[in-house]
Amino acid sequence: MSPARNRTSAGLLPVRVAADGTIEVFIAHLGGPFWARKDARAWSIVKGEYDPGAEDPEAAAEREWVEETGTPAPAGRRFDLGSITQSGGKAVRAYAVHVAAGTDVALRESNQVTMEWPPRSVRQVTFPEIDRADWCDLPTARTRLVAAQSAFLDRLEPRA
Repeated sequence: MSPARNRTSAGLLPVRVAADGTIEVFIAHLGGPFWARKDARAWSIVKGEYDPGAEDPEAAAEREWVEETGTPAPAGRRFDLGSITQSGGKAVRAYAVHVAAGTDVALRESNQVTMEWPPRSVRQVTFPEIDRADWCDLPTARTRLVAAQSAFLDRLEPRA
């Protein structure tokens, strides 16, 4: 795998307005033993890697949604939230999706990932890439999302 600074991901960020007018987003908790007992900064938009020279980022975001949630990409008006760079150097591009109240957006079954755990143990462990997902209001999302992804919420608020 290439170094993180050369990796590029794209993802979808479903957005809805609750009955009380609260803006909510659908985010996913990162799977695996490293993240298991963490909540703050252990969530992400549903996203995945793609080759910018070979695939359209919005198409990649839809593909990754299906792989990581086991459900079709949510329907609704979309807009590009642009890109951010995470602390490890990975570039992430996000697309907000406005979904109607009552729209079924859920995690059914995430794809599986195999990695060495604990590090340098030579033991291979398989686990879901995301282990749970949920709707949350923007203040909660700000504390849960990996730090750099909070910028997507800043870009979202004027449009929501």
